[in-house]
Amino acid sequence: MHFVIMGCGRVGASMAVQLDRMGHSVSVIDRSSDSFRRLPSDFNGRKVKGVGFDHDALEQAGIDEAYAFVAVSNGDNSNIVAARVARESFGVDNVVARIYDSRRADVYERLGIPTVATVRQTADQMMRRILPGSSARELEDPSGMVALIQPSASPQWVGTTIGALEDRLGVRVAWISRDATALLPEAATVIQEHDRLHLAVSTDRIGQVRRALSHAPTQEA
Repeated sequence: MHFVIMGCGRVGASMAVQLDRMGHSVSVIDRSSDSFRRLPSDFNGRKVKGVGFDHDALEQAGIDEAYAFVAVSNGDNSNIVAARVARESFGVDNVVARIYDSRRADVYERLGIPTVATVRQTADQMMRRILPGSSARELEDPSGMVALIQPSASPQWVGTTIGALEDRLGVRVAWISRDATALLPEAATVIQEHDRLHLAVSTDRIGQVRRALSHAPTQEA
């Protein structure tokens, strides 16, 4: 899998190194070439000098083939703009942005951009957001059989009822983040634009569920 990271600070460099050592393809974008000194000499990924929301820089970084895009520069606005460009202009479904002002998180979530506050565990939280399968779980029960995930869903699921989604995917919707609130859905609750779904799912089906949600629902849904 290919990952594109904007920002080669402590968090960005840490993620790039972890992904590279896991055998993934990685590109790192930063406006300062000095920032790339944080990467070890054996780093196999691409280093692109530029701005993370510039189309040329993104294309040099291989955004067209990216499974996920991460924005961890030192500016909230730059991170959000870059994440939106990656999703809306290049069709990258898995995007996440770091923010410094947690009060603005709800605004960004309504734009469909998952955010992580700048806390000590930022790199770990980011990795859980972007990696597929077992590494992408938000919460797992002690047995390891059930996980709570917050997957990205294609806009084409808007208008689908929660009951239809649960029946089609074999999951349970624990709650929905909508605007600045959260709600416990009923079977007849209809998915709205910018809803964030929190799903309880068997751990062996996480990848299957994420893939299904990343595409338009079948007629069954």
